[in-house]
Amino acid sequence: MLTLPPSTRVYVATKPADMRRSFDGLCRMVREHVGADPLSGDLFVFRSKRGDRVKLLYWLGDGLAIWYRRLEEGTFVFPKLTEGSGLSW
Repeated sequence: MLTLPPSTRVYVATKPADMRRSFDGLCRMVREHVGADPLSGDLFVFRSKRGDRVKLLYWLGDGLAIWYRRLEEGTFVFPKLTEGSGLSW
């Protein structure tokens, strides 16, 4: 289980990301596509093209962490995004 402070913003990528990317590649995506700082303490969520994998990028205060999850069956269900929801980029 991942416990985050209530002030943490969650950014969900609406387009698939290359799951081969690691810390530097995901940080670059955050900076270029969101204009956000990956060291801000916000949570950044990336999903694979097939939807069966997700990566979470989060700054823990003394370093970055990546959580990676792959489903053996099915896909992750992402919320339907509306304009102005603040959850996507």
